[in-house]
Amino acid sequence: MSRRPPRMSKRTLEQWLSEYSVSHQNLINKKIHWLCVPTIFISLLGMGMSLSVWFTLVLSALVLLFYMRLSTPLFLAMGMFILICLSVMTLLPWGFKVWAGVFVVAWIGQFIGHKIEGKKPSFFEDLQFLLIGPAWVANSLMGNKNSS
Repeated sequence: MSRRPPRMSKRTLEQWLSEYSVSHQNLINKKIHWLCVPTIFISLLGMGMSLSVWFTLVLSALVLLFYMRLSTPLFLAMGMFILICLSVMTLLPWGFKVWAGVFVVAWIGQFIGHKIEGKKPSFFEDLQFLLIGPAWVANSLMGNKNSS
């Protein structure tokens, strides 16, 4: 009997966003996430670019493939966001330590938001929610209902 390798979840974007929204109902927590999630994303890119440009770009492409599987508009929005992040990083040529500091501060904000919400972060259930957070923010900016 052969064992199958674990596969990515077959949830739709709407299912992911609906599940993510369960622990993001409080308005203060939402506002914290709308600020901190993009900040975490750019700080990860910044730390990555400080260490290895090519590895970071390949990893970004893989992340975009995850989004493409969920939704073409989301893929396009996140692709544009990554380009904006890369542009900002050229304007703010900070080193790894500064980006790491931004990352830590933004995560502290996230956990404060979840303390206010009274619910644990979604990624404690499934690590793929770490990619759904940025999708949730992007979806909100695109005016879709599951993020507001």
